[in-house]
Amino acid sequence: MKREAFIANISSEQEPLRRFLLALCEGDRMEAEDIAQEAMIKAYLSSDRFVERCKFSTWLFKIAYNTFLDHKRSVRNHETDLEAAGFMAATQSADDAFIYQELYEAIGTLPLKEKSAILLFYVSGYTVKEISKITSCSQLAVKQQLSRGRDKLRQLLKQ
Repeated sequence: MKREAFIANISSEQEPLRRFLLALCEGDRMEAEDIAQEAMIKAYLSSDRFVERCKFSTWLFKIAYNTFLDHKRSVRNHETDLEAAGFMAATQSADDAFIYQELYEAIGTLPLKEKSAILLFYVSGYTVKEISKITSCSQLAVKQQLSRGRDKLRQLLKQ
């Protein structure tokens, strides 16, 4: 992929990627930004290997997700609390963020695979097939993660 094409593609994906990583990082903006920058650098350095049999955004999110997992492995003991609807604050008013605060706090309590599937499907708008490519899970596993995540959220929000 040529430099100009990479810049054009990455420009439209930066904000959704940052929101996704911010949610995975449970509201830690600095951590999410570091991972986003590292992922974009990795994507740029490997852009010559990008094959157009998948969407650019799917390829980029897979790199970002793997970078996130690598980062988490290196700092296992570092846990932070989810800010009140932190990753949505950039795109919604304070009132809207307050309305969804309980939902995002509940999402923050889900196991990583379920949280990732929920965020990629409902927030980022990816299909089950695309999520399976991003997370390196089968489509059946993604469907199960979505189902379990929805069930857990339903239970958490009833309390």
